Amino acid sequence: MKTLFITLLMAFSSMLFAEESIDSLRGSHDLESMSQDATVKKMAKDGDPIERNYVQQPPLIPHSIKGYRVNLNANKCMSCHSWKNYKAAGATKISQTHFEDRDGNALAEVSSRRYFCQQCHVPQANAKPLVGNNFKPLSAISDK
Repeated sequence: MKTLFITLLMAFSSMLFAEESIDSLRGSHDLESMSQDATVKKMAKDGDPIERNYVQQPPLIPHSIKGYRVNLNANKCMSCHSWKNYKAAGATKISQTHFEDRDGNALAEVSSRRYFCQQCHVPQANAKPLVGNNFKPLSAISDK
């Protein structure tokens, strides 16, 4: 009985605090009202590789990937980044680590664990950060 009373008391008191406005990353909008569509951000044009900020950071994609198909039947990224095509495309070669299974055994094809590129690699947009950030890259990999 005592546990039930405490549970009900906590639930009631949390309802009182829920009336207060809570600011989220999407702003202080009533959840019941329609929000405005997000503005489409301009993606970076094809450019030089983007500097990494920490050891083992997956390389960032320095170009738009709009319309790229990466599914079980096709991987548009491989048309430029495969070992066969990277020189002609002037692209970065896919890492040898993408040709290893989870036990470190070499494979003839890209590992299924590494086939879906956007799991780790992301394009960059010229967008204002949602939250402040004072991250400083390691001096061992950066001249900043």
